[in-house]
Amino acid sequence: MSIYVICIGFVAMLVLMFLSMPVAVAILTVGGIGGYLAYGMPLVETMGGVVWGTLNNPVMTAIPLFMLLGELLLRGGIADKMFDALAVWLGKLPGGLLHTNIGTCALFSATSGSSVATAATVGTIALPALGERNYPVRPSLGTLAAGGTLGILIPPSVNLLVYGSLANVSVGQLFIAGVLPGLILTLLFMAYVAARYPDAGRDAEAIAIPAAEKRRLLRHLIPPAVIFGIVMGSIYGGLATPTESAALGVMAAFFFVWKNGRLKWSMLETCFIQSARTSGMVILVIVCALLLNVTLSMTGGTQAITRWVTELGLSKTTLLLLFVLFYVVLGMFMDAMSMLVLTVPIAVPMIAAIGIDPVWFGVFVVVMCEIGLITPPVGMNLFVVQGVRKGGGNFNDVIWGSVPFVIIMIVFAALLIAFPDIALFLPNAVAGR
Repeated sequence: MSIYVICIGFVAMLVLMFLSMPVAVAILTVGGIGGYLAYGMPLVETMGGVVWGTLNNPVMTAIPLFMLLGELLLRGGIADKMFDALAVWLGKLPGGLLHTNIGTCALFSATSGSSVATAATVGTIALPALGERNYPVRPSLGTLAAGGTLGILIPPSVNLLVYGSLANVSVGQLFIAGVLPGLILTLLFMAYVAARYPDAGRDAEAIAIPAAEKRRLLRHLIPPAVIFGIVMGSIYGGLATPTESAALGVMAAFFFVWKNGRLKWSMLETCFIQSARTSGMVILVIVCALLLNVTLSMTGGTQAITRWVTELGLSKTTLLLLFVLFYVVLGMFMDAMSMLVLTVPIAVPMIAAIGIDPVWFGVFVVVMCEIGLITPPVGMNLFVVQGVRKGGGNFNDVIWGSVPFVIIMIVFAALLIAFPDIALFLPNAVAGR
């Protein structure tokens, strides 16, 4: 297959998406038509086996489980108490509650796996408190939108799970690879806040909190810490697969929600319905992306991409910098999951051809998807944060509040390229390399 045909197919998918066709339908249309034109009905008929095999993959079961885990924490009152505890401990830092926004997002990300859920949950809790204390609007909104992006990087991450399925990479290795980059990015966000807004919230009346009360509030950080420990510990202790660890995390979440007195049928019904809706959307897109993979493989598209990249003679750094530019532009017009499923089948053969570690590339791609979440005009987290504002407000405030964090993430992507051990140190250490 000619590389020009692949480019035409990719552009066709983008055009269909820009015309408001659902992502899954756009991918299936191009993959199905391409397969039919190349091999006729026999190739199209074999795609049924791919769908069956995909849906029977145990990794697919982990997606609804992690979605349910996030919903339980969101609606079980655990996130509210996390914010209260972190507000007491981080509120005295230069930047005050802006640090609490980022810290709560990071902690919630360690149990949620969803960027949208993280931004919506923390935003709903934080914005009233920030407004009461006269915090500047733009950084308040920007820290929530940017902090929410950590939900797809800090494990357990649904996006890393999807990448692992598409690229045939160990989900466990991807999860552990996301820990250190997630922590470093959180610290970079907080360092910017401390340097740029050291006096934020200082004009609000300070409330003295006894040391004993501050220590007592720390107990609200136990649930996310326990759930994170169960999920990651069971995987790396050899006790459970990622799917089984997700189930263990859900059981732990049920316990903490019950302990909070919030375990009611109406709440569970809402959690189950919302989890099913989100999971159905994600799994449908994954299935369609894998069908596109079949067309690319059977028609020689994967081999054509590999030959093309090899013949260009690009260095690893040059290719990755081109990817940064490509993803930043693509993120302006496409949501994170669409970017992931659309580009991974094409990008992975390219990076494999020049010897780039697929685990490292998974972290890199997710960081680039994070940038897309807060890049206008289609940044999902921008709309989520705007949506939870009481009484609305100027959407430009969310955009301009997020711009500095976009720059920080682009700089961080450059650091990942320059120092790949940021992502590979923990996986190598665990593997004894």
